[in-house]
Amino acid sequence: MRILLWAEFQKLKRSNIVFITMLATVLIAVIVYIGGITTLSNEQLSMDLTGWYLTTTQVWATLFVLPAMIALLGSYMICREEQEDTMKSLRLIPVDETKLTFAKLIVTFIFCVLIYLLLFFITLFIEVCVHVSHLSWALIGSFFKMYLLDGIGVFFAVSPFIAIAPYLKKSYWVSMVLTEIYSFAGLFMSMSQTLKTLYPITAVFGISGYYDTTTQNWICSLIILWICGCISGMLVKGLHHEEIG
Repeated sequence: MRILLWAEFQKLKRSNIVFITMLATVLIAVIVYIGGITTLSNEQLSMDLTGWYLTTTQVWATLFVLPAMIALLGSYMICREEQEDTMKSLRLIPVDETKLTFAKLIVTFIFCVLIYLLLFFITLFIEVCVHVSHLSWALIGSFFKMYLLDGIGVFFAVSPFIAIAPYLKKSYWVSMVLTEIYSFAGLFMSMSQTLKTLYPITAVFGISGYYDTTTQNWICSLIILWICGCISGMLVKGLHHEEIG
C-alpha cells in the first residue's frame, strides 16, 4: 500500500488538477474578502468583525467550491488509468485493483484535509492583518479544529460521488457536476434542523462546530458521514467485482 500511495502522489505532481484546486481555494478566499469589505452590516463593515472572515470563508468554500473540486480530483485519479489506457499495463504487473483504488481514495482524503488547512492559513493570515489585537490562541485553535474537521468530513460526504465516477462511463466531470449540485443543496437543507443534521454536507458543519448542535444530533451527523464512507467502499468493491465477472 505504501508503494501505491507513493506512486499516486508522484502522479499528482504531473497533474494540473492540483493547481486548479489550489487556485480555486485562493479565489474563494479572495471573493469572500472582497464581499466582506464591500458589504455593510449594522453600519459596520463585515470585515470589522473578528472571526467573520474565518467563519464565512469555510462555509462558502464548502457550499460552493471545494467539495466539487475534491470530487473532481478523486474521480480523475480513479478514472485516469482507464482513460489513458494504462490499466492494461498495470494488470500485467499485476496490481491489486481494489488496493489501487483505495490508495487513490486515501490520497484524495489527505489532499482534502490539506486543501482545507491551506484555506485556513490563508484566511488566518488575513485575520491577523486586520484583527491582530483581537485574536487569541484559543480562537485560532478553535478555527483550526473547525477547518480540520471540515476537511475530514467533506471527504466522507463526497466520497460516494468519487467512487461512482467509473460507473458513469469513466466521466469524472459528471461526478464533479453532481457534487456541485449536492453541495449547493446544503444551502437549503440548512434551513431545517432535522435536514441539516442528516444531510451529509451540512452534517459536516455540525461535527466541526460551526452549528450549535446537541450531542444526539452530533452523533447522528457522524453516523451519516460514516454511512457515506461505507457506501463509497461498497461501490469500489462492486466495481472490481463487476470487472472481474
